[in-house]
Amino acid sequence: MGVNVRGRSFLTLLDYTPEEIRYLLNLSKEFKRMKAAGTLHEYLRGKQVVLLFEKTSTRTRCAFEVAARDLGMGVTFLDPASSQMGKKESLADTAKVLGRMFDGIEYRGFKQSVVEDLAKYSGVPVWNGLTDDFHPTQMLADIMTCEEEFGDMRGRKLTFFGDARNNVANSLMVVCAKLGINFCACGPKELMPKDELVEKCREAAAYSGATITLIDDIREGAKDADVLYTDIWLSMGEPAELWEQRIHLLRPYQVNGALMAMAKPTAIFLHCLPSFHDRETTVGEDIYQKFGLEAMEVTDEVFLGKQARQFDEAENRMHTIKAVMYATLK
Repeated sequence: MGVNVRGRSFLTLLDYTPEEIRYLLNLSKEFKRMKAAGTLHEYLRGKQVVLLFEKTSTRTRCAFEVAARDLGMGVTFLDPASSQMGKKESLADTAKVLGRMFDGIEYRGFKQSVVEDLAKYSGVPVWNGLTDDFHPTQMLADIMTCEEEFGDMRGRKLTFFGDARNNVANSLMVVCAKLGINFCACGPKELMPKDELVEKCREAAAYSGATITLIDDIREGAKDADVLYTDIWLSMGEPAELWEQRIHLLRPYQVNGALMAMAKPTAIFLHCLPSFHDRETTVGEDIYQKFGLEAMEVTDEVFLGKQARQFDEAENRMHTIKAVMYATLK
């Protein structure tokens, strides 16, 4: 029997089986092929989706909007100023109203409980565009990019360097555990994932043949790694006063040329973006003026180097999000 996720929400990859994740990845690759060939694929013409954004984003918004329009759907975007959700109207009431008007709802914001309640009360598929806990659409793009480089990723090693408690590191650990990819979180001991999530991932890894490793030694983290991944050191919504503390903790885990050289010669670099790899942003320049850092989580040498694949990864957000919407709405 084929995989069928029609009518399902996409809140965390913990809810999806390895077979279902593989189905979404294969579908993503087919949509990418059709996009490149100029083949129309307006399979969801007449459907409508709404994008609820409490956190701003370039890639997530553009990926959802372009993907929805490629599928023939109408798109409505609501930022916090455009909705009364949680202010004059309860989350449950908002979800029920949106579920009467739209075929699917995307949410990008803070609490995982919000996206879960939207799914509970709306009656239509809800897609997690990012919460404080998980970033599942990013993971599909990440693994798709890895498979474009290496083919089968089972048994290969992916290491995340930095704050391993954040939504990206959490989700990488989940998807690697599900798909048989050896995951390593390399960072300060105080910035490691929650024990409860680690235990769930180790249970999945026992089934898939993956390993889950949590360490603070960069040489061990980079050794035999096929993929080196990092993210910004301070997430959106966290107070700027934490920069000094994070820089002190995470500077040893910066992905630079020396660290890349510790990995396999064929290793690639990934980053979910945006990145502070230079001083060409207001934040980057401010950090330089305060702390003297030309780059933070990754250096220009790596970000602009031949092993970098972050812009392929960014494009793949569009194809994987398209697959998620199509599979759950078809």
